[in-house]
Order: sequence, then structure tokens, then C-alpha cells
Amino acid sequence: MNTKAGFVGLIGLPNAGKSTLMNRLLGEKLSIVTKKPQTTRKRILGILSEEDYQIVFLDTPGLMEPKYLLQKTMRNYVEQSVLDADILLYVFDISMPNCTERLLSDPIVKKASSANNLVRIAIINKIDLSSSELVKDVYEKIEATNIFSEVLTISAKENFNIKPILDSLINSLPESPKYFPDDQISDETERFHVSEIIREKIFGFYKEEIPYSVEVEIEEFNERENRKDFIRAAIIVERDSQKSIIIGKKGEMIKKVGSVSREEIEEFIQRPVYLELVVKVRPKWRSDARQLSRFGYLNSDA
Repeated sequence: MNTKAGFVGLIGLPNAGKSTLMNRLLGEKLSIVTKKPQTTRKRILGILSEEDYQIVFLDTPGLMEPKYLLQKTMRNYVEQSVLDADILLYVFDISMPNCTERLLSDPIVKKASSANNLVRIAIINKIDLSSSELVKDVYEKIEATNIFSEVLTISAKENFNIKPILDSLINSLPESPKYFPDDQISDETERFHVSEIIREKIFGFYKEEIPYSVEVEIEEFNERENRKDFIRAAIIVERDSQKSIIIGKKGEMIKKVGSVSREEIEEFIQRPVYLELVVKVRPKWRSDARQLSRFGYLNSDA
């Protein structure tokens, strides 16, 4: 039987709803989601397989002007995803002023918009937060660019109008053998997804700069017969003052993070878990190539 398969990149500004949209299209939570921008730091690959097609989604960090090495690396993930994609979903956040101009003016997006080998679909997201007049105005602006084969209006959060995106993607996929086994939903390990779950909870519990200064490193992950799996995770921060905030008074905050993280980890891996969290200080890790290599953001020879 002939099959269709291809790579679908999601690009947009920070907090546009790319991760929520990919999770909706997959039918399960694979990318972490928070209300804060810049939650996604790496390219997250999600695989949707049916009998006659396979869609490989590439969820990417939000596009921004980089201020330090980690953010520069995040932009590189977007650029690579554009190069790898057969289809690009441009996710416009209609709740953001001038969303059309701000996304289409980014250099990576401008280059993608002139590529001849790409199918481009515009997704106007968060229409539940907007008036019908603004939706119409943004729709007409995007349509007038003549960049896109289709313009769709959705609310990823409310799971509204998601199926037309899937239908459009299936129709646009090239004929190709599948790239991954049908039972595989990601190319990442359980360790990675566990670290992301913990990092998502940190985004939820802490304010201001703290979540952006945090990395989570899985130091031990041991499956044990007739006992709970043992996971030891290090929460990495840049300053001693941040370490104190993460731990909280009498350790109350880190206990909360551990409790909610453990519940979601057990649901994700379908096994009981003993989770141990520690906090470590690594100054300026976001601008340190050696540390970024350790955390998997850069090649070891970078």
C-alpha cells in the first residue's frame, strides 16, 4: 500500500500556542505548556501514525531576538526545522498586537516564505480571545500576502477547528514511506520527557526570572523490579538566591514541585515513581557553551 509521510514544522512568536496545537493534533500531551513565553527550548518531535500516513511534527521555540547563547541556540532549532519541513504551519497569535507583521518580518520566516519547496499553511490561533471583526481583518491581511495555500482560524486551547488542519496536512503530505515505527510517538527518551515535566511545573510555581534561569538534569533513572522506579533530578539555577527561592521556606516549594511532578510522571510512563529533587548552582549556564553541551543544546564540539 502506498503511504504518505512528511515533516510538519510549527513556527511562531513566543506563547503563540504552538505546543498546545501540536498536542491537540497528536491527541496527547507531548510538549509542555505554560502561560509564560519561551517555555519550549528545544525542537520537540511528535509522531502521528495511521495506516496510510505519518505526520512528523516539529514543535519549535518561539522566535525572538536572542540575548544570550541559549536563546541563539533556540533560534537555530527553528532554522533547522524550517530546512527539514515539507509543510510549515505559521501560528499567528491574534491576541498579540500586530501579530501578522511581527511574525512575517522575522528573517527566518521571511526566508521560509520565499522557499519554493514548502507548503505553507497559516493558523490564526486564540480566536476565542478576539472579536469577529479582528479575526476577519487579520485573516484578510494574511490572505493578501499570497504566501499561504490555506488560512485557518482556530483555538488550540479550546480544541476548536483542529480537524481541518489535520485534513489539510494529510492532503498536503508527499508520498513517502513512513520514517518511524507506528508505535513511536517521539524521538526523545523518557528521561527527556521527565525533565520537561519537572521544568513545566517550575514555570507554574515560580514567577519572573526564575523559570528562565532553570534547567532540569536527570542524574539517575532506575527501573526497579517490584519497587517504584527511582528518579533523581537536579534543578539547575544560576545563583544562590535562586536556589533559596526554588527550595522555599522549610523546603515547602520544592516539595510541591516534586509532588505534582511525580503524579504527572507516573501518568506519562505508566509506572509508580520515587522522585528525588536536588537544587544545584551553575553560574551563567545559559551563556556557557560547555554547560549547554552538557544539557544537550549544543554539540559537544561547539
